[in-house]
Amino acid sequence: MYADTETIRRILMDTGDTWAVVGLSNNRSRAAYGVAEVLQRFGKRVVPVHPKAEPVHGEEGYASLADIPFPVDVVDVFVNSELAGAVADEAVAIGASAVWFQLGVIDEGAYERTRTAGLDMVMDRCPAIEIPALNR
Repeated sequence: MYADTETIRRILMDTGDTWAVVGLSNNRSRAAYGVAEVLQRFGKRVVPVHPKAEPVHGEEGYASLADIPFPVDVVDVFVNSELAGAVADEAVAIGASAVWFQLGVIDEGAYERTRTAGLDMVMDRCPAIEIPALNR
């Protein structure tokens, strides 16, 4: 319902290659770490966004989306559903083109606000699963 094939393809193939990954840290046991590796393998620049603002996968980290000093194409969200809506609102505020809520991250209000603001959005899906399927 929140992830039609055309929107997924557009975000992964046409929207741009700079992805801010909110919740990405150097914790290798977290899903964000592995998903960021897959995105990099497929040519995406992965920008870590985490309160620690630590570098991950060779990219400088930032404490918030607003701290990133260059344009971001897609905001990939690895936070609890209760916090995800605020991140989607920040993505709109920084001028991102798309928002991607990971598996299990669901906020219908945020989905509606983000789409109304003109951004593409996918919710409750994983780009690390979707992007290899597009390249088959």
